[in-house]
Amino acid sequence: MPGFEHRSVLRAEVLEALRPRDGGRYVDGTLGGAGHAMAILEASAPGGWLFGCDRDSSAIEAARERLAAFAGRFELRQGNFADLGRWVMAGSCDGVLLDLGVSSPQLDEAERGFSFLRDGPLDMRMDPSAGGTAADLVNTLPADELAEIFWNLGEERQARKIARAIDEERSREPFRTTGQLAGLVERLSPRQGRRVHPATRVFQALRMAVNDELGSLERGLAGALGLLRPGGRLAVITFHSLEDRMVKQFGRRRARDYDLPGELDVPEWRQPKVPEVKLVTRKPIEPGEAEVEVNPRSRSARLRVMEKI
Repeated sequence: MPGFEHRSVLRAEVLEALRPRDGGRYVDGTLGGAGHAMAILEASAPGGWLFGCDRDSSAIEAARERLAAFAGRFELRQGNFADLGRWVMAGSCDGVLLDLGVSSPQLDEAERGFSFLRDGPLDMRMDPSAGGTAADLVNTLPADELAEIFWNLGEERQARKIARAIDEERSREPFRTTGQLAGLVERLSPRQGRRVHPATRVFQALRMAVNDELGSLERGLAGALGLLRPGGRLAVITFHSLEDRMVKQFGRRRARDYDLPGELDVPEWRQPKVPEVKLVTRKPIEPGEAEVEVNPRSRSARLRVMEKI
């Protein structure tokens, strides 16, 4: 699918983190437009090998075309990165990349229903052939459950107000398009010159709920670590605070030399264990001004890197 073009964020920083080499084995669990995959294959020539997957069949189709010059050095599959352990042998890889969130082609295609800027079906599925849509959630969930999604996944301050308005509106007419939902949110919270559209957090929350993004990340982080051999690195790019917090906490837990029986870190309760990783980045790596100027969508990207011991 030639139209599936995506500008990879933090490309140089990812290469520095993963250190691709000839003969190395790498995984791109969120293939997208294959920009990172191409860079990894170029840097690991002539004998590096890459496994790539993506939930979006359009991304897989486009990646096959873009990576054709590297034939024999990669394998691609459609699927969720949370399931990488089904396809890639444990302890066999030198690097794993997870570039989370939604890609530019998905945002730019109105029919995918990800964006409030283009009116289209209220869908938001990363795999258009699987599961329920955002319209299903908006039209069927009780208002209290919708409010929880908007608050927990979108950190939307007016979650309850918006959920109640949706409940009232859908009793007259079901929500079918992104324009309907975005229009309702904007009426409740007028933009008034703000740079960020008032529907941003609601759309983010619905997308994350439809695709179980936090559940996938939780499973995917543990699975990705299992693919690495000692010295292998896991690089994760996030685009909002919930994901970044999960990655940070995962890395800190796995880097500790003790376990805890509960959530509270009480020194007397600590149980010694061998650390599984060392943190390559204590603070996330952010894009520079030059990258943000060329690609404004990169401004919220954060890269964290850890190395398996």
